[in-house]
Amino acid sequence: MPDLLISASSPDDGIIVVATIATELVAEIRSRADLSPTATAATGRLAIGAVLFGAGLKNGERLSLQINGDGPLGSIGADTWLTGEDALGARAYARNPHVDLPLNERGKFDVAGAVGAGSLHVVKSYEAGQPYVGVVPLYSGEIAEDLAAYLGQSEQIPSVVALGVLANPSGVRAAGGVLAQVLPGADERAIATLERRALAMPPVTSLIADGADAHALLHALAGDLELRSHRTVDVRYACLCSREKVEAALLAMGSDELRRLASERPETEATCEFCRKLYVFTSDEIEELA
Repeated sequence: MPDLLISASSPDDGIIVVATIATELVAEIRSRADLSPTATAATGRLAIGAVLFGAGLKNGERLSLQINGDGPLGSIGADTWLTGEDALGARAYARNPHVDLPLNERGKFDVAGAVGAGSLHVVKSYEAGQPYVGVVPLYSGEIAEDLAAYLGQSEQIPSVVALGVLANPSGVRAAGGVLAQVLPGADERAIATLERRALAMPPVTSLIADGADAHALLHALAGDLELRSHRTVDVRYACLCSREKVEAALLAMGSDELRRLASERPETEATCEFCRKLYVFTSDEIEELA
């Protein structure tokens, strides 16, 4: 099924629910970065979380999530932004993409072990003005719990976050997630219903593997709460890199360093950490930038 993001709310109950299918997105991230299964699970979860967090983005805005952990995976990051009125673009990377760990005691990917202890950074950039930056310590390293903890601590929004990536060495079989947020003044019975549903809900990847679409994920968590759909957008892999941005990064190195590069090597290469696209500059081009 195609990747899709759906946001809905129950106005009378004071609850917002967002769900996404992101199997193709995570598969593309895995392929471009040559991620191991454990790295795929961790990076994919963060990318799905970024998509869910980005449900309310407007044109010109971008949401970035970054985890800096002391585990073998190192840092991982994910961005999302509107690529048009009806689509969200997203991308993600892992600093050490080939890290792979044995399954944990529950028979699941040991994402917490790969991530370790550290911090979660949430950055929302706007078309004009300063970006909003939030930083919190990691709660567990499992990413879904970390994102829920961030919403509760930094934005004072009690939330439920469920993320899942089903992957193996040959690829990604299922990926997606669902997020529910409790607004101030929410109905207590609705909150209790949401808590019960969250505890009883099967793993997201099991639901998707069995054929659940984004609508089904919404209702798997919301149950019989009366939801009104607000927005439906496609989710697509995309990257923001360009030769012009690489040139700007090179210029930031300063004229002396650029002249040194031009004199020491016939070509200078730069690779986008997200999409792995290679940009090559000849010594003459580096000299011109200097």
